[in-house]
Order: sequence, then C-alpha cells, then structure tokens
Amino acid sequence: MLDTAKVSPSILSADFLHLGEELDRVACADYIHVDVMDGHFVPNLSYGTTIVEAVRRATDLPIDVHMMVSNPDDTIDWYADAGADLITVHYEAATDLSRIIDRLHDRGLAAGVVLNPATPVYVLEDVLTRIDLVLIMSVNPGFGGQGFIEETYEKLRRLKRLCHEVGADPLIQVDGGVGTANARKLGEAGADVLVAGSAVFRAEDPGQVVNELRELATEGIRSGRAAL
Repeated sequence: MLDTAKVSPSILSADFLHLGEELDRVACADYIHVDVMDGHFVPNLSYGTTIVEAVRRATDLPIDVHMMVSNPDDTIDWYADAGADLITVHYEAATDLSRIIDRLHDRGLAAGVVLNPATPVYVLEDVLTRIDLVLIMSVNPGFGGQGFIEETYEKLRRLKRLCHEVGADPLIQVDGGVGTANARKLGEAGADVLVAGSAVFRAEDPGQVVNELRELATEGIRSGRAAL
C-alpha cells in the first residue's frame, strides 16, 4: 500500500518528433506509460517495439507498457526484449492469463492486468495475489483525450475491497481522462498510480503537472486512509 501516489505520463500525447526532449520534460515522473494498440483489439493503431526501445535509450525511468492487443500471449516477449519493466495485458484479450503472469515474472518484469470499463473487478479474484498491478480503464481504450467515466470511482473502491478480502496488495492504476481536476478524488477512491497523457504533454510545463498530479493524488490517498 503506497503512501505517496505515482504518475505515469502517457507518451501517446507526446510530440514524437522530439520524443527525447519530451521525456526530459517529465523526468520527475515515476514511470513512462507506453500504449501499444494493434488496430484490432482497439480501433486504433499506435506503435510497436521500436518506440519502446527508443524510450529505453532516452530515459532511466521504468517503462510501463499497456498492451491493447488481441494476442498478448504471443507478443509479451517482444516488449520484454525491447526494455519494458512492467507490462499490463487486458483481461478481455488474454487466452491464458496465468501463463502470461508467470512468463512476465520469469522474465523479471512486473505483471499487470487491465480491465475495460464494462469488465467487473471480481473476474480478477483468483489472480490478485499473483499480480503487481491492476489498471482500471476510465475511458474506453483506443483513443487519447476522451472524457472520464464517473463510475470509475466506485469501481476503484470495489477493487480495493476485493483486494482486502483476498489479502492482495497490487498497485492500482487508472488511465483515461485523468487530470488535476480529478486526481485527488482518484487517490481517495483507491488509485495509487495515475496515467495522464493530454493533461501532461499538452501543458506548458509538463513536469509541473506531473508534480501537481502526484501531490493531489497523495492527498487523496491519505484522506481516504484516514476515513477508514
């Protein structure tokens, strides 16, 4: 259980013509979030292993790869080889989730599972004690800049309760429509790690926004804990 929130800026909203400079501007972050989209599992296409390799060369921060692909069972090793530190795969796409978790751990990576907005948290009950992170999507995956789904707060609270019931303590990450307006409330509801793309990279000072998000979410975490 974290006492201080973490922030993972999503390079989906970065200027790829100046990617190294963009990463320098968020050097105060805790992770770099890389959204891999295959145009099949989600209706958009982003980038593959070459971008992960480029990010690895440009930063020492842990690389958090979110795989929005229909065949994660077959492709997780590509991204492990490219330099990822944490890989999250969608529950909805994984053919053998248990095998994926074991494979990532065998490779020395952290293993995460993503839930789409319509997927209930209880589906993770049997694997919660084996994974390092749960990513709750607060928009429908596939496009940046979407509006935040308000029901996410209650979903985060349900996930925290389920973790407590089964004796698990994975990091809880939230992605989609995250910004300074909702960061504190997300921390209070149970989020440990905030993914933010547009809110960070479209700001005049991305690093300042990263610090503001961390501070606000940390206030929420501590407020939520005090209320228990």
